[in-house]
Amino acid sequence: MGSILRVVLLILGVTMATSVGIVGAQGPVAGPIYSVIYVEVMPTATATAAARLRSYREATRKEDGNLRGEIIQRISHPNQFVVLAAWRDQKAFEAHAVGTSSTEMRAQITAIRNAPTDERVHVGLALGPPDRRAPNDAVYVVTHVDVIPPRKDDGMVALRQLAEDSRKGEGNLRFEVVQQINRPNHFTVVEIWESAKAVEAHSMAAPTRRFRDALAPATGALYDERMYRALD
Repeated sequence: MGSILRVVLLILGVTMATSVGIVGAQGPVAGPIYSVIYVEVMPTATATAAARLRSYREATRKEDGNLRGEIIQRISHPNQFVVLAAWRDQKAFEAHAVGTSSTEMRAQITAIRNAPTDERVHVGLALGPPDRRAPNDAVYVVTHVDVIPPRKDDGMVALRQLAEDSRKGEGNLRFEVVQQINRPNHFTVVEIWESAKAVEAHSMAAPTRRFRDALAPATGALYDERMYRALD
């Protein structure tokens, strides 16, 4: 009973922290909510985690207010996953957070995790047109960008420009930037490219290099860029 109670308390704590992070940051949030959850499990539990996350993805997509539900798996570290979701509004997101699919997934992952799940909740900053269908071998790139608070606005300008330029790149299927609600100087960049070759070309493109030059004096942490593929 003690172990079960600890899991329940952990779930409730995560849910409460998420809600406080949204409401306490700036009051009720208008518009869609973008959730990014980083999951790292024990390497020996990779297949189990993948199966559980697939089930969670399918359940999430059926929930009222869900706009997107994706699970991606890191190419170099397959025991690391990211859950990408978009919700119609704050109400739909908060209903999901206390719903069965969310609480069951967190309890299941807790038993096999290498580290606590890390959920970042965002609003849109630079969103492109609706997604084109990504091929099976498409590469996702997820980057956490941390700008020092006095340079937040500079970071926003640079990220918007990067998104606009990058969507014109050959092989780009999605390029969006979302802004963390409770830490507005933190951002997540989500990209989808047709192939690893397209990712490489983008990294060498002039707009990308200009962005990195502009970001360097304002960054508050290592530029954390990771590559993934969609979980089938």
